[in-house]
Amino acid sequence: MSSRPKKVVAPCELCHARKPVMKRPKTLQKLCKECFYHVFETEIHHTITSTQLFHRGERIAIGASGGKDSTVLAHILKTLNERYDYGLELVLLSIDEGIKGYRDDSLATVQRNKIQYDMPLEIVSYKDLYTWSMDEIVSCAGIRNSCTYCGVLRRQALDRGAAKLEIRHVVTGHNADDMAETVLMNLLRGDTARLEKSCAILTQSSGSPIKRSKPFKYTYEKEIVLYAHYKKLDYFSTECTYAPEAFRGTARTLLKSLEAIRPSCIVDIIHSGEHFVLREKKKRTAQYKNVKKTDEQEINADGSVSLSNGKKEFKDGNRCENCGYLSSNRICKACVLLAGLEASRAKVTIENDTTADGAAKLGKELEQLSF
Repeated sequence: MSSRPKKVVAPCELCHARKPVMKRPKTLQKLCKECFYHVFETEIHHTITSTQLFHRGERIAIGASGGKDSTVLAHILKTLNERYDYGLELVLLSIDEGIKGYRDDSLATVQRNKIQYDMPLEIVSYKDLYTWSMDEIVSCAGIRNSCTYCGVLRRQALDRGAAKLEIRHVVTGHNADDMAETVLMNLLRGDTARLEKSCAILTQSSGSPIKRSKPFKYTYEKEIVLYAHYKKLDYFSTECTYAPEAFRGTARTLLKSLEAIRPSCIVDIIHSGEHFVLREKKKRTAQYKNVKKTDEQEINADGSVSLSNGKKEFKDGNRCENCGYLSSNRICKACVLLAGLEASRAKVTIENDTTADGAAKLGKELEQLSF
C-alpha cells in the first residue's frame, strides 16, 4: 500500500523560515509568532510617531480596566518606551464603576498588572465622585440605559483621576473595531455632529489641560487578542454584565458580518469617517415688531428658532455651573443625568436590601449553586 503524501506547510510569509502559527486577521498573511510580534508592535510605533502622540518627559495615564485592550496597551507602551526611548513616565489609572461581581474581579487583574509592569496605580470610584455606583444607577434607571450613564461618568472620572495625579495626557485602549463601531453608530442614529470627532486619534477640549489619545486606532481587536494569547498576558476576559443591552452591540454585530466578507472594512470605515465633511448650516435672521431691537431671532436650517439677547454663549471649553467640569452647556451631561437619578431615588430603603447589588453578583451566586 502506498502511503499518503505528506502535506507541505508553507513557511511564514515574512521570514520564510519559521512555521506559521496564524493567519493575520488584518491582512490574511500567514505569520509565525516572532514576525507577528514584530509587525504588530512596529505598526503601533508608527502610529505613535507619525501622529506625534507623545513628547519626551511626558507623564502618561493609561486607562486600565484589566481587559485585553488596556492590558496589551500597558505592555506595548512599556515595551516601546524602553525599545525606542520615548522618555515617558507611565501610570495606570483605573475607574471603579461599582459593579459587584465584575469590576472588583477586573481590578484584581489591574493590581497584578501594577506589579508585572512596575507602574504606579491610581483607582477612582464612581461612589466617591458621584455618590452613585453603577449597580445603584441600573437599579434606579434600568439596564437599557446603563451604557449611557457609564459612558458619560467614566469620561469625566478619567479626567478627574488624571487631574488628581497632575497628568495631562490619558491614553485608552480603544481599537480599530471600536472606532468603526462608533462611526456606524453615529450614522445609524443620524448623529452627524459627532462624526468629525469620532475618528480623531487625539482629542482635547479647549480650556482643558487634559487630552486623550488612542494608540490602537488602526489595531484590530482580533490581533490584540492574539497578541495577548501568544504573549500569555494576564487579563480579565469577562464582558460587562450590562453591555449586551447597549446599542453598540447592534453596530458590533453588523461590523463582524462585514468583516467576515471583507477584512479591510474596519479600516475602510475609519477612513470614510475621517473624510466626512459636514455642510455648513445656513442661517438667516429676521426682525419682528414684537421683538426688541436688541433681541434677534435666529432661524436655523432645521426650522428651529433661537433667541440671541446678549446672553452668554456656551461653547466647547466652558464650565458647568454646577460641578465646574468642562461643558458646552450651562449644566454638564453628568450633572443632568445625576439630577434625574436623584429625583428617582427611593425616599425609604429596606434594611438588607440586595436589589442594588447588580446582575453580575447575582449571576456569580447562581453559578455557585449546586443541585
